[in-house]
Amino acid sequence: MNTPIGSDERYIEVEPGVKLHVTDKGSGKPVVLIPGLPLSDLIFKYTYDMLAENGYRAIGITLRGFGKFDSPENYDAELHARDINKVLRILRLEDVILCGYTFGGVIAAYYLSRYSPSRVSKLALISSNVPLYIRHGDYPYGLSVNELNQVIKSFEKDQGSIEDVFGPILQPSEEAGKSQAGNWLNNILPETAEKGFKQRPGLLRETELRPLLSSIDIPTLIMHSKDDSVIPFAIAEQAHEWIKNSQLVPFETGGQWYFLLAYERFNAELLEFAKQ
Repeated sequence: MNTPIGSDERYIEVEPGVKLHVTDKGSGKPVVLIPGLPLSDLIFKYTYDMLAENGYRAIGITLRGFGKFDSPENYDAELHARDINKVLRILRLEDVILCGYTFGGVIAAYYLSRYSPSRVSKLALISSNVPLYIRHGDYPYGLSVNELNQVIKSFEKDQGSIEDVFGPILQPSEEAGKSQAGNWLNNILPETAEKGFKQRPGLLRETELRPLLSSIDIPTLIMHSKDDSVIPFAIAEQAHEWIKNSQLVPFETGGQWYFLLAYERFNAELLEFAKQ
């Protein structure tokens, strides 16, 4: 069922004909990392190394539809959560620290509300759009529907770089775009499957987690940059308010990319949370 493709990488089949790319490095208590759109689990390279060096087993799961894999036509949070559950079962993981970056945080939170934390002991939300990305009525945070539609349009164009991918609204900083991390990200982006790339932004509009967050009572770390123009810091504050046993760790700068641009502090915060 598992096909090794490298010393730390493998494909895991979650249903007939559907295999997810997984990085699996180190040994010890498992820390599972889920990337956001439109990225693969390769974005956590620096974090895998840090966790493995400190006695943890670091496992990254690329969501269905990303990477060079065949995938079905339709995607929803339930499907992704089911995939995560299948991987945890196949790898026989227990006492997991589950981490989600941006949209990966949505899937991590949805997974916990859907399957209960029987295999998961802690949750980390990294620049995540939890509980809701669209502002309306009693929720004056995030983007308007029109602004999100502009984001979705930007995802429908040809993708050649992080500037192309994230468009005028997502505004990667000049520092991020020209850094070694930016070059690295540009090498990862072309691997994204076209179907997943174009369909996933619509889930940002449709996924409402407020009714589900009260069921999450495990220790939760929320990390977010105050200058994030993609997912406003106020959304992280809402997640902190709705998740009872949570702590909010702010970064002053770095936008969506602080986990790469300030990876030493990011890794230190994650490691401290894992040790608590």
